Amino acid sequence: MTDEKPEEDVQYQPMIRDIPESERPRERLKHYGANALSTSELLAILLRTGVHGENVIHLAMRLLSECGGLSGLAKATFSELEATKGIGPTKVTQLKAAFELGRRLLVEAPDERPQIRSPGDAANLVLIEMSLLEQEHLRLILLDTKNRVLEMPTVYIGNLNTSVVRVGELFRHALRANCAGMIVVHNHPSGDPSPSPEDVRVTEQIVEGGKLLGVDVLDHLIIGNQRYVSLKERQLGF
Repeated sequence: MTDEKPEEDVQYQPMIRDIPESERPRERLKHYGANALSTSELLAILLRTGVHGENVIHLAMRLLSECGGLSGLAKATFSELEATKGIGPTKVTQLKAAFELGRRLLVEAPDERPQIRSPGDAANLVLIEMSLLEQEHLRLILLDTKNRVLEMPTVYIGNLNTSVVRVGELFRHALRANCAGMIVVHNHPSGDPSPSPEDVRVTEQIVEGGKLLGVDVLDHLIIGNQRYVSLKERQLGF
């Protein structure tokens, strides 16, 4: 018996055993440390195996996308996760245990949360993972009064523009987390992180919303192919 549920019509992808050993998540963690791995790679280590032609890294990326990021994954119920393609009760149990350990660690040692001191610190949290996304994702890095990370929810997936991005939806996440500040992050699947006029307009709306609601919008980062641009550094929209 296996933990996974039957799947059909999944495009074949190389399995982990077909990836060079030095590029496999477990080996990268061993040699470079957990900090060097993306969220999807860390999640892949917990999931251990893919399903029916879908390798475990892609399974992890899909799970994060469907749940709205790591925060949404942590909040999903057992039954919701179990209903996800390729995820059975054993995998759900492993995920729930890992999240609970993380929660208890934060309770015992809140100062261990990542602290953002520069645009580079924020970019390093998401650069590897978001540079590989095939669609635009908009995420928030929610911060406490000492700029320590509280949550990193994914708010939108798809083409982002002023008619799609609702500023109130961004701040709903911020207010619910009772954060003091936030950093907006989105990716350009083309690989070029150069800000568009639409990116600047969205930024202006978000910054204005932050002023009205008392949430400090510290930056808006655009992620490209292993590169990023800080709109705050370029004074675009701020």
